[in-house]
Amino acid sequence: MTQPIMKNKIVIGFVGLAGAGKSSALEGIKYIGTIITMGDVIRKEAELRNLPLTSENLGMIAKDLRKEYGNDVIAKKCVELIKEHPSDTIFIDGLRSMNEVNIFREFWKFPIISIIIDEEIRIKRLLERGREDDSIKIDDIKERDEREIRFGLKEVIENSDYKINNNSTITDLQEKTRKIIFSIIKESSNLF
Repeated sequence: MTQPIMKNKIVIGFVGLAGAGKSSALEGIKYIGTIITMGDVIRKEAELRNLPLTSENLGMIAKDLRKEYGNDVIAKKCVELIKEHPSDTIFIDGLRSMNEVNIFREFWKFPIISIIIDEEIRIKRLLERGREDDSIKIDDIKERDEREIRFGLKEVIENSDYKINNNSTITDLQEKTRKIIFSIIKESSNLF
């Protein structure tokens, strides 16, 4: 049974392959609302299991959690966090499947913003950013991409409500992101 929509919150999803620019886009709007990163649920589980935060371990944990609790387990954990959070505007970073999108849409309108970038630029940026769970070899990056696409990431990107091309600067990306966010907030405030 579907839950009633919680209209007092605006919840917006962000999607894109690793290195596409989700974190950079969100950095430009963090003063507008609260960012909840779905990957943090998986990273927390890695810590509980005393596993290093490698791309391989995080992928294995995500697969294990989905196998044991269902494909939407991480989204359900995020919904609980959102319900308890005092912020009226929440940004969800790291959607991986339409199953997850549908969980959020049981409660909120939940527009999706996808960050699109040319593969060569994305791989170059990934190799340069040096985050602990990033791969440092092109083959590992491609393997991670394939794993995330198997989870359903490509379908979420294809079905997103907004697409932002991130082939230019961080400033340009953040400007485009703010414009879309303000438009969504304005549209949502007209609904209440």
